Amino acid sequence: MPITVVELFAGVGGFRIGLEGYPRKVDANYNVLWSNQWEPSTKRQHANEVYKNRWPNSNHSDKNIEEVIEGNFDDIPDHDLLVGGFPCQDYSVATTLKNSKGLIGKKGVLWWSIEAILRKKAENRPQYLMLENVDRLLKSPSKQRGRDFALMLTSLNNLGYAVEWRVINAAEYGMPQRRRRVFFLAYRNDTEIYNRILETENKEDWLDSDGIIAGAFPVKEIDNNIRIQNIEADLIRVSKEFNLNGKLSPFENCGVMINGEFTTAKVKPDYNGVYRHLGDKDILINLSEVPEEYFVSNEDINKVRGWKYLKGSKSEIRQTKEGFKYNYSEGSMIFPDALDNASRTIITGEGGKSPSRFKHVVEQNGRLRRLTPIELERLNMFPDNHTKLDGITDTKRAFFMGNALVVGIVEKLGVELSERINANINQEQFA
Repeated sequence: MPITVVELFAGVGGFRIGLEGYPRKVDANYNVLWSNQWEPSTKRQHANEVYKNRWPNSNHSDKNIEEVIEGNFDDIPDHDLLVGGFPCQDYSVATTLKNSKGLIGKKGVLWWSIEAILRKKAENRPQYLMLENVDRLLKSPSKQRGRDFALMLTSLNNLGYAVEWRVINAAEYGMPQRRRRVFFLAYRNDTEIYNRILETENKEDWLDSDGIIAGAFPVKEIDNNIRIQNIEADLIRVSKEFNLNGKLSPFENCGVMINGEFTTAKVKPDYNGVYRHLGDKDILINLSEVPEEYFVSNEDINKVRGWKYLKGSKSEIRQTKEGFKYNYSEGSMIFPDALDNASRTIITGEGGKSPSRFKHVVEQNGRLRRLTPIELERLNMFPDNHTKLDGITDTKRAFFMGNALVVGIVEKLGVELSERINANINQEQFA
């Protein structure tokens, strides 16, 4: 029986592709029952158009998730696994709800939408969560390092979940992009995985070898400087007081929390397979297929704020709008991008012709050019032309990929999670 899934903040469907495959595999271990995507900053919902085009018969919502929760909560079906890559925001607690068992954060802060779904499904919460965010989540905000992640851990702990997390750089496990993201998995307190964590005496064993993430993404070594710490259950106090005077976040790149206590340490990846590179034949398209608009002219390279200047090192006097002068310096970047390494992280501003410090430029047969949408999709391990649709510009397609995750990470986590779940079910059947 496939594991049923609700996909939040779906974008163009990276989680769904990683779990189900595209087209959906006949023997897929997951089945997405309902999905939601809504972009508050634009009238036209471009990502929804792509999602609906790729999954035309799916139960997909293009409404503000907060409005769905408040007015049409029954639209969200019961499910086994909740997934989503939610925005990195200010997650502080704003106020308590007088007539509710839960809490509410700032309006529009989407972590609290996840919390609200879990809280309102009190009788049938999903057994598992798989969530993704930028790795700075572990140390934000700058004036109270680690508070935001502590709020999430506390929220999940209060709702009856254990949590494990890891910062994963896709390129360190043979994928074609250097993209660092924190993934965290949560397990409801009546699941076998929760019980396994509870029974693991030395929690570093879970981080080093026994955990789901360690099974999907092995580690070479675990730092001896292991931190064990409690987080209290009061979300408002966590919001106001957690690590208030600490200069560093207590959260390392790997950890596990259960019953309000977390264990965290630094780990290094262990990978012995093939490493993929930006210049691989299955990444870059043939030069003859590249539209002329993607080639970089000598004029754009050498003009005052052209590619050469923006990519180069700088040490100069700059001036604010108010007339304040200050020294500005930054190092140079590889230009053009190295083809014998995984690509740099794709950003949302990757599209468009204008010169940029952060856009990719490759040299192919002596010509410099930007990356095409297909190549950006391949760097995130999406199917070719997944985002191609009438009325969707190449710049918007690049934006999608800057917001997307590397599908291969979700796929590997999904395989490991389903194998553990199915193994536990089989053990129960033959017990």
